[in-house]
Amino acid sequence: MAKLEASTRVLYWFRTDLRLHDSPALHTALDLKPDVLYPIWTWDPEYVFAHKVGVNRFNFLLESMCNLSESLIACNAKTKLHVIRGPPQTVIPALCSAWNITHLVYEKDTAEYAAVRDADVKARVLDAGVRVIDVLGHTLYDPQAVTDAHGGKATLSISSWRAAVKNLPGPERPLPPPKHIPPPGKTDLPSFSRTEHPASAYHTVDVNAGEREAEVTCYDTFAGPRGDFGIPTLDELGFPPATTSIRGGETEALRRLSNYCQDAERVATFAKPKTSPAVFDPPATTLLSPYMKFGCLGPREFLWRVRDCITEWKADGGSKNVTPENLEGQLLFREMYYAAECAQGLSFGQIRGNSICRFIDWRLQNEYDESGRKIVPRPLGDPVDEARLAAWKAGKTGFPWIDAIMRQLRQEGWIHHLARHSVACFLTRGQCYISWERGAEVFDEWLIDWDPCSNAGNWMWLSCSAFFSQYHRVYGVVSFPEKFDKSGILVRKYCPELARFPDKLIYSPHITPLSVQEKAGCIIGKDYPLPMLDEKVEKERCIGRVKAAYALGLYGNHSAALDGSAVAMFTDTPDLTSGDRFAGGKKKAGKRRRDEEGDGRPKKNKKQHGSIEKYLSQQ
Repeated sequence: MAKLEASTRVLYWFRTDLRLHDSPALHTALDLKPDVLYPIWTWDPEYVFAHKVGVNRFNFLLESMCNLSESLIACNAKTKLHVIRGPPQTVIPALCSAWNITHLVYEKDTAEYAAVRDADVKARVLDAGVRVIDVLGHTLYDPQAVTDAHGGKATLSISSWRAAVKNLPGPERPLPPPKHIPPPGKTDLPSFSRTEHPASAYHTVDVNAGEREAEVTCYDTFAGPRGDFGIPTLDELGFPPATTSIRGGETEALRRLSNYCQDAERVATFAKPKTSPAVFDPPATTLLSPYMKFGCLGPREFLWRVRDCITEWKADGGSKNVTPENLEGQLLFREMYYAAECAQGLSFGQIRGNSICRFIDWRLQNEYDESGRKIVPRPLGDPVDEARLAAWKAGKTGFPWIDAIMRQLRQEGWIHHLARHSVACFLTRGQCYISWERGAEVFDEWLIDWDPCSNAGNWMWLSCSAFFSQYHRVYGVVSFPEKFDKSGILVRKYCPELARFPDKLIYSPHITPLSVQEKAGCIIGKDYPLPMLDEKVEKERCIGRVKAAYALGLYGNHSAALDGSAVAMFTDTPDLTSGDRFAGGKKKAGKRRRDEEGDGRPKKNKKQHGSIEKYLSQQ
């Protein structure tokens, strides 16, 4: 048991709260009137090796940590953010013992791995006589309280979420940032060395190995290469420089929020479905989601700034938009997903065992061993499906709208919500019929604003596996972007090889006369790929298969889904033969249904599609 001093000695564990403003947990720690307070961050190997995290999100995190440390120093020149490199399950008990900690304080996190991690840490330090205080701050409502109010079941709609919170206390106004932070005490450490804790001891599989350019060295030392608890660098993670233009940190978050709220009318009349994916400099939306994800911006700060703007606008005679389309409504969707994930637990991010997720016989689903453990890396599936997935991820499908979005995602780490809708629908129920788990995995890696609850929730929504069921509404790959961007601004920026194509053909360059292609300096099938499939034929087949899945009525926790026999129940659904699946073929797709924004193909133009051999040769 740790030797405790009579004084109050606080270890404050920063996680998804990289800010000083509106931090209920930090205020709780300060209310203890501690003699010393150690602000720490544990550099967890779980996220470095076992979670898909790309360079842009790591860069945003590191910038946010640096900004937080600067803010702490401004409150007390003797303190800063102390980064300790190792698993929190072992690091924090060791620090509590070495530094005679009396209280461990942190912001509550109910999401997947974090909940399991925190329970482990809490049990270990309680055994050592340390008091643990976790305080709500990352969400407006406690997800567990919402779940309890909903009978222990997941909230699958905004209306069910609202019903669950109606008797819960509403979010209070945000707290101001502290003006002073107590200094830490001595920072002597127990003996940790490279030989005792090599990086290889923290993982068996590095899921981010494909993105690294060098060896991971951030675990060579416990307190950093200079022994000063320094913040790691991208070099220490083995990553190349980031490509995103989105900067991290609380300072930037508050600047963006203030700038956006200067226009009360824009705030009060915001309607997210009416914003355009093609407006990106500045963006049509707030672009505050990455800051919410890392806690650089508190949810209550955002909520009340929005509410105050709306009050001001209404006082001047305006009328606000209503949820869920308005800005406050965007927070409610986040809250709904957090409550749903809290109810489901670790199965929320996958199909297997997930009682709210419909079982659909998607291609390239997760695979599991006999003990039910997910196999990592995933065994490769059908070559055509793998080629489609790879082309989608690389932005080389031959559909400019899809390709531009995926290239923007990789470069910036952020895309507009309607752009997310387009590429998610295309990969799953729209054209490719590939499991939403694969799409979520790519977003896991590339999104700066990746969130374990919202990302999985949105992928289930957009694949019509949960939350949303209108599977016949498919986004057109031509008509939908033309609604927002007739001149193809997004495509010309992120698919520069198509920059000189005429406006009317920018979304379907494969039907452009060869003479025009030559003039544009881009030959389709050579400089830019032919469409990898007949999107109309595949759309009808996808709709038919999803319809059949709905008729079967299976969910991820069904015994047939758990033992792998469920796929065999889909033998009577429309077949996707290898040749037709890839190149389209000449079969009629049946009675044509309207997609969400049109039929997705220019009229009175001859179709062109590549063969599977030709397409694969382009890759």
